[in-house]
Amino acid sequence: MCLDIQHAKLLGAHGVVFGILKPDGSVDIDKVSKLVDVAKPLKVTFHRAFDMTNDPFKALEDIISIGGIQRILTSGHDSTVLEGLDTIVKLVRKANDRIVIMAGGGIRESNIERILSAIELKEIHVSASTIIPSVMEHKISTIHMGKAYYNSEYMINGVSEERLKKIVSAAERGESSK
Repeated sequence: MCLDIQHAKLLGAHGVVFGILKPDGSVDIDKVSKLVDVAKPLKVTFHRAFDMTNDPFKALEDIISIGGIQRILTSGHDSTVLEGLDTIVKLVRKANDRIVIMAGGGIRESNIERILSAIELKEIHVSASTIIPSVMEHKISTIHMGKAYYNSEYMINGVSEERLKKIVSAAERGESSK
């Protein structure tokens, strides 16, 4: 991971995203601290490993205590932001501007206004993902290359510009209603 971060720096990255937990579900402060030191002066986000911690409020304090981490990406210790919204509200309050709580996981054009009306967030993470058919013409439908779902070799994950525009528009509506 240290080499990955060093390589990202050489390539001109502005930030890196990582998170390491101990087997008991607590933040591995020593290992995360080492990665933060390697990452300097890049921006650092603690990723959704946060959602797998044994105690999100203790994890929040541990991450803040490390220093050098600007944000935590979380779905509120649940599968999606909408499901974890109550926890995100509590995390934002507890963080009290010491670190940014970035909501991410399942944010869609259909739910972003509800999310933003429940809590003021400085940052959100969306994928606006879509499945794009591959241009591959020759297909063998009986062979799967490690994916559990049908014809995954002939599908590409991409970003839907249309969905992204809808999400941005809905986010702007949600912000203007405050």
